[in-house]
Amino acid sequence: MEFYYQRLLPFKHIFTWTSHSPKPTKDFTMREFAYEYRSTAYKRYNSYSDLEEFKKAVISANPTRFEIGAVYKVAPKERYNLPKQALKPVSKELVFDIDLTDYDEIRTCCQGTDICCKCWKFIQVGSTIIEDCLRQDFGFQHLVWVFSGRRGAHCWVSDKRARELDENSRRSIVEYLDVLGGKHAKGSKGLHVRKPFHPHVERSFESMKRRFIEIILEDQDPWYTDPNTESDSKNWKQVEELLSFMPNKELQAELRKKWQGERKVSTSKDKWEDLNTIAAKLFKTNIQVALLSDAKKEVIIYYLYPRLDIEVSRQIIHLLKSPFCVHPGTGNVCVPFDPKKNISGVASDDAYGFNPTTAPNLKQLLTELDDYERNGSGDIDDVNVPAWDKTSLKPYVDLFKKHVKNLVTAEMKTEKRELDSDPYEF
Repeated sequence: MEFYYQRLLPFKHIFTWTSHSPKPTKDFTMREFAYEYRSTAYKRYNSYSDLEEFKKAVISANPTRFEIGAVYKVAPKERYNLPKQALKPVSKELVFDIDLTDYDEIRTCCQGTDICCKCWKFIQVGSTIIEDCLRQDFGFQHLVWVFSGRRGAHCWVSDKRARELDENSRRSIVEYLDVLGGKHAKGSKGLHVRKPFHPHVERSFESMKRRFIEIILEDQDPWYTDPNTESDSKNWKQVEELLSFMPNKELQAELRKKWQGERKVSTSKDKWEDLNTIAAKLFKTNIQVALLSDAKKEVIIYYLYPRLDIEVSRQIIHLLKSPFCVHPGTGNVCVPFDPKKNISGVASDDAYGFNPTTAPNLKQLLTELDDYERNGSGDIDDVNVPAWDKTSLKPYVDLFKKHVKNLVTAEMKTEKRELDSDPYEF
């Protein structure tokens, strides 16, 4: 890890991002950084005066990872010399966390800490929905998505207006986004989503509908049943989940009767088509047809809408892994990524956008750097190339650098407007 910190971690960009300036500001000097060590020891309330002190401290501490926290009224490292109430958080990026373990009840390809390209599609859809909402409904502009290193993604919103939100305002935003309800609530009669659907839900639904056949009916196939296998009984729990969304008991009973009576394999696609086929025989009014349409919408929303951890977003003091940290369990680098396109430069990843299974890994990066420097030209231009530019980390650092540049430019414009404003002008 020490070599990674010395050569590959882009400290300057992380410093500028947390300072919102190329120079040290209170947003950096009053900000908490926390370390986690191999021994599982955890050291909080570190703070630094500038980039050099920050870099030297991390290299010296050599933690398995470091986390970024809130900006306080005083430097966190001074807390022992001050009254407890003096250490009050004043700002922090608004953050969102999508973790694939929250999809365990619906994903069939993996469970627990395992992930693959199939279940990563849940995060593809979720990140697009969250980003569109934050940009269109709340007007935020400076968002960056970061791979958690194992099974999730974090969204950091760095707009000044977002950083200065209090906890009640943060809760309001995340609850606006939390369409499924606390811990992804669903009653015995489907989702409790108000009708008609909110414009945000309708817009999100269009994104989900486009991917539903591919992700749910084909990749996950959660309602697949085969009467000739022992595991068939496990799949019926998911089938009953689907039936619970149906708008009346008669339709539920007829569908259950058909599916339980089948003596051949029945896929999720088959069952999805059966909803309309059976309903056409039973329903006589437009109201009944409309209720089925709403029920099918709710199924799509339940299976594909992003599942969020409210407390991660609400709490200003919540700590989150820094971009470009290495996940201690996997060795994967927590790289920023574009949720809508592949930036790795590897053509085979184009179908996935960001592909977590081919994301930069510590061992891989060290090998790439060693190969480059052993076979490089050795001239001055080559020596001056940043180490990360010699590895597959380059496109991710470039993405982050662009994000930071846009953020700092916006901050400078805001400061100039504030300086130019006349307090006596009405």
